[in-house]
Amino acid sequence: MMSRSEAGTTEAPGSNVRAKSGLNKAILDQGWFEFRRQLAYKLAWNGGYLIAVPPQNTSRTCPCCGHVSADNRRTQECFACVECGFEANADVVGAINVLRAGHARLACADTSPEVGASGQEPTEATIQFSV
Repeated sequence: MMSRSEAGTTEAPGSNVRAKSGLNKAILDQGWFEFRRQLAYKLAWNGGYLIAVPPQNTSRTCPCCGHVSADNRRTQECFACVECGFEANADVVGAINVLRAGHARLACADTSPEVGASGQEPTEATIQFSV
């Protein structure tokens, strides 16, 4: 989520401050609970179900060795494990970890979408399955 401010000062604002401000407003104005409710409804309508998983550390956890560290994310897009040396795009690493967490919940027959409180911003990462 891009809700942090772009770097810069009042006298010399960053180059993308105005564009980022508009994007942040658009993201934060979304009805995330309604989006999730509709997604679960549409999946159920088509024979699937939604599995929600906690998003904490999904892009900081190494999918190879399981090491969790903020140092694994040196930049926004690059993941490099400081423990085993695994390197990949951070979004791919996050997706792998979300998928694994969803598979773990599925293996335990825990398919309830209720993992945490619902609010204005998404609180869980989700996996979509269709059967």
